[in-house]
Amino acid sequence: MESGEIVRVGEDVDLPLTGALTFGIVDRGTNLLQIRPVSGCNLSCPFCSVDEGPVGNKQARYEVSLDYLVEYAGAMVARKNCDDIEMHIDGCGEPLLYPRMVELVERLSSMEGVETVSMQTNGLLLDRDMIGDLEEAGLSRINLTINTMDSDKAKFMAGTDMYDLSRVLENAKRIADSKIDLLIAPVWIDGFNDKGIEDIVEYVIDIGVGEKWPALGIQKYREHKNGRKVDDYGEIPWRRFYSKLEDIEEKYNINLKLGPEDFGIYKVGFSLPRVFRRREKTGVKVMAPGWNPGQKLGVANHRTITILNGKDIPVGEKVTVEILKSKHNLYLARAV
Repeated sequence: MESGEIVRVGEDVDLPLTGALTFGIVDRGTNLLQIRPVSGCNLSCPFCSVDEGPVGNKQARYEVSLDYLVEYAGAMVARKNCDDIEMHIDGCGEPLLYPRMVELVERLSSMEGVETVSMQTNGLLLDRDMIGDLEEAGLSRINLTINTMDSDKAKFMAGTDMYDLSRVLENAKRIADSKIDLLIAPVWIDGFNDKGIEDIVEYVIDIGVGEKWPALGIQKYREHKNGRKVDDYGEIPWRRFYSKLEDIEEKYNINLKLGPEDFGIYKVGFSLPRVFRRREKTGVKVMAPGWNPGQKLGVANHRTITILNGKDIPVGEKVTVEILKSKHNLYLARAV
């Protein structure tokens, strides 16, 4: 399979939808399930924690069959045994690249036990018709990324001169006027878009969003080992970040220090069992190229496992791996 080719999970290859970061379903032991139907992005943000987008160096991208994803999600909801599940459609990139998003939202929202279907997006792929279709399909909330109200800075933060801030703001207003709740989620790079954050707060207040959930979810720029870094702008300590949020909260009388309880998220008794422990060795069958160069995806015990040193292992071969990380049923391993 050539570099960058889409791997259609559930069609080209049968990979379990638990175990991989880039696609499938992530269960962190709460009443929220992260639904990841597709990887890839239309932007190349310079602070991207996973190095996605046109300037990224990914050897494969993933798109999950709608029926396969819905079947898997339904089985996980049934095991949760609660009636206020949130299905949050996110991913390593832009979820709206998924071609059957409206159908996905409709089928998730109709599941017994699902109370909320939410989605994150950078907003560029939205338009009037798409927003209307998502509203009719039952979408509860959109978490929309807007990082600044300055057009030039917005292009820099999107990593492309093609970024159209006015289009995203138009879409934000359309969402605010619909039945879909809107949360605006900027990334704050200290020293770069400081004024932009307050401008966004004023914009949010002006258009009147956040009827059921918080209107703003400000994120701190963080440097990640395998992500992109913003030249000349490093991380600020959490204490100073929260101090700045407190200043804005006091000035505008708005809640910015958010936790799971602000979204009705809580721990539940059931989550999928962790089937492998760190340093455990197991045999896997190599099934597909991995996300990053040199990686492969293997399968064992109904889990997808990312083999970090899989460059020279052909698809179809069986190998022994050592599990390096197994938190939240996301498995990284190395061939031994």
